[in-house]
Amino acid sequence: MTTLKGKTIFISGGSRGIGLAIALRAAQDGANVVIASKTAEPHPSLPGTIHTAAKAVEKAGGHALAVQMDIRDEAQIQAAVEEAVNHFGGIDCLVNNASALSLSKIMKTSVKQFDLMMECNLRGSFVASQACVAHLKNARNPHILTISPPLNMNPRWFGRHAAYTISKYGMSMMVLGLSQELKRSGIAVNALWPRTVVLTSSLMHAPNAEEKHARKPEIMADAAHVILTGKSRENTGHFYIDEDVLRHAGVTDFNQYAVSSGQALLSDLFLD
Repeated sequence: MTTLKGKTIFISGGSRGIGLAIALRAAQDGANVVIASKTAEPHPSLPGTIHTAAKAVEKAGGHALAVQMDIRDEAQIQAAVEEAVNHFGGIDCLVNNASALSLSKIMKTSVKQFDLMMECNLRGSFVASQACVAHLKNARNPHILTISPPLNMNPRWFGRHAAYTISKYGMSMMVLGLSQELKRSGIAVNALWPRTVVLTSSLMHAPNAEEKHARKPEIMADAAHVILTGKSRENTGHFYIDEDVLRHAGVTDFNQYAVSSGQALLSDLFLD
């Protein structure tokens, strides 16, 4: 399979950044895309809403459903999944993209910030996966793709921002657990992480990050497309890096993804 045409992709946090880029790449195939995100009205400092994202998906050639959903609310997640199923007839792929970030050390992280990251990142991907599994079991080539890093136990990642690290590694541990649990059901469960900092409102918070040293989110979208069109029964339990996925798929021109051609690229978090 090389296309997502006719497939239904449920994306948490799909109104901007990497989530929106994945949505637009799927739309180019003619996919059904569920934009499940919190932002229904324009945000004072962040671009995009579920409605602007849905319009962009339609313009790119896909079919969109905009659903306002707080990833911290179990009932809203369940309702969003049911609305997607009622609208499109099922779910073929879940992309756990919604995430909160605070790159602060333990003593500088408030309990409110800690709870937000655990609820959005770890708990959110847990609840969304649970909500989608019954429907994914009915799909022909079902995938869960989580935007989380390889499990790297280098202490420096904990020393710099332990709460965020724990929340993202929790998402990755969910990938490990679900990939084993769902293997017999034929549902692929994988993680994807960028090799370099990506130009988004969140990942640009990495230390010393500047736009000119980043890549465009389209690199993650193209890598996600390769994974989601792969055979689910032959491809599960992996922690993929975007550049590696695309190189294996035959991509040689990575300059197309650079924000500023010829500039040195900044490695992303959790990669030594």
